[in-house]
Amino acid sequence: MLTVLRLLAEEAPLESYEELLRRASQERSEAERLRLEQAVRLAYVINAFQGRRRQREDALAELVDTARDMTQQNDLGELLKVITRCLRRIINTDFACICLRDEDDELLLRAAEGATTVIVPGMSLLRGLGQQAIATGAPLWTADYLRDPTLENCREGDEFIRAEGIKSLLAVPLVHGDSALGVLVCASRAVRHLTPDEIGLVCSLAAFGAVAIERAERLQDARSEVTALELDGFHARMTMARLEQLGDAHGRMLGLLLSRADLDTVARAAADALDGTMQLRDPAGRVMVATADLPDLDDAAVAETSWKAHADRTPVVHKEGTWVVPVLAGAENLGFVVMRPNAALVGVDQQLVCLASQSFALHLLLQRGTAVTQAPVHDSLFDELLALSSRGPQQARHLEQRLSEIGMNLAEPFVLLAVRPESGGYGRAVVWASSYAHGQGGLKTVQDGCIMLLLPGSDASAVARSVGGELTSMLDQPVTVGAAGPGRGLGDVNRLHTEAVRCLEALITLDATGSASSLEDLGFMGLLLSETHDASGFVDSVIGPVLDYDRTHATELTETLEAYFATGSSPSKAAETLHVHPNTVSRRLERISALMGEKWQQPSRVLDIQLALRMHRMRVVLRLGYPGADRS
Repeated sequence: MLTVLRLLAEEAPLESYEELLRRASQERSEAERLRLEQAVRLAYVINAFQGRRRQREDALAELVDTARDMTQQNDLGELLKVITRCLRRIINTDFACICLRDEDDELLLRAAEGATTVIVPGMSLLRGLGQQAIATGAPLWTADYLRDPTLENCREGDEFIRAEGIKSLLAVPLVHGDSALGVLVCASRAVRHLTPDEIGLVCSLAAFGAVAIERAERLQDARSEVTALELDGFHARMTMARLEQLGDAHGRMLGLLLSRADLDTVARAAADALDGTMQLRDPAGRVMVATADLPDLDDAAVAETSWKAHADRTPVVHKEGTWVVPVLAGAENLGFVVMRPNAALVGVDQQLVCLASQSFALHLLLQRGTAVTQAPVHDSLFDELLALSSRGPQQARHLEQRLSEIGMNLAEPFVLLAVRPESGGYGRAVVWASSYAHGQGGLKTVQDGCIMLLLPGSDASAVARSVGGELTSMLDQPVTVGAAGPGRGLGDVNRLHTEAVRCLEALITLDATGSASSLEDLGFMGLLLSETHDASGFVDSVIGPVLDYDRTHATELTETLEAYFATGSSPSKAAETLHVHPNTVSRRLERISALMGEKWQQPSRVLDIQLALRMHRMRVVLRLGYPGADRS
């Protein structure tokens, strides 16, 4: 008995007690043997109790150390690793993990220890067991998860548990205040019945962990806010420094202007301030000043972007890394700046580009009267031309001088167009018209919602179709264009203006909006609307090819046409009237189709042809003075 007490005091191993049992079996006295066996069995119980006590003390010590580590850990990821490592040690489990709730209240894996399969943070594992633990607010455990009918299984979680070979599971909610942050899970790969002490230790760890996790999340949020504030402060300092540079650069450009520096010097100062390539172009897109070439630019595409920039009165990104900035003086289009910086432009840099364009505009206005700055189109000059009939010869000579200064000579053929956008985009159309008129060496003005263009040219129809096509493509909206001309001299401007407006109104009245035509294209209607009522011009425009062919080849196509219409468009009856074979009439009609086009017999053209034939007949009678004269 004393030996047993000594062994207990020394906390001897179990082998020592087994040796006593062998000795007890050798005792001669039955009573002595029984007493010794009872003492040994009692010693087993006491020894097991001492073992559990030591294990609990070790676990509590581990828990205290972990709590101390958690107070010193500020990084959330490292904190979760500390908790999972401690969880495995305090109750000696095979696997431990922490799942935290996201913004959608989904439980996502954040840290794990002891896994034998591939798992990735952010996976949704053990969702069913974890949600049940959170819902009850108490620990939830099972000795054999897959065979426990009281638990709600989850397909994804069950696959993971089978792959890991897990049997026993314990889930403890991480509760802080009134909210559950997530769940703490530990598992063993053998059937295991956890003791209340073990569950209590995990609950204590969960309580410490919830406080530490909440603290770490708040510290993480605070660090993010501090980082954002530091970044904002850095941006503010950079902005202030850039604003100072902007002010200095603008001051240098103004100083250059006051010292009468040329455009090239001003452009280089602006390009140096913005660290890039800068070009100043006139309204037609021609380069006036450039600090370097930009050979990859599509001039037509840049021109379209400039129309948008002028319409919106703001810088526009042409392509990635290239800006187009309007150069304006009030409503007047002086051109545009093409800027390609070596680094992306921030807000204040865009302001500097605008200030540079204003400097260019000021320079151009200060130099008004030179060839470069007289390039912009002046609406007032066109308006003065239209009002010329009410003024004297002196004003006419003054206008001729002004036109000569900008390179226009109205002694050469010109046409006049009345343009009306039908479905919006009026502002962009006006800007485009200014650039187009300047590029063609013409003039532009705006009257009663219509854009008036005076352009060099001798074919009003072709110019109208060209303008209508380009403007319709740019606006992606229908545009109606009425044209008149050609004309020569200052006196024809007012007449062509009236005819172009009448042509536009006729197109609208005839439901032909979105088309482009001249008075000649309107046939007899154009003759009536014309100020000159040019009957000969009308006849030549309608049946001129036929008359010319008869005159050149001594044929009778004109008579055949008259007989054809007089007999109700019957070739056989026309042949009888002309006393020729029907095949002859058919061949003549084929020749007429080749001269006038296959659509000459359409109703709208038939009327013009018949009127032209009658006017040709009257013209011959009036010229020769008797009915039987030559009709060729």
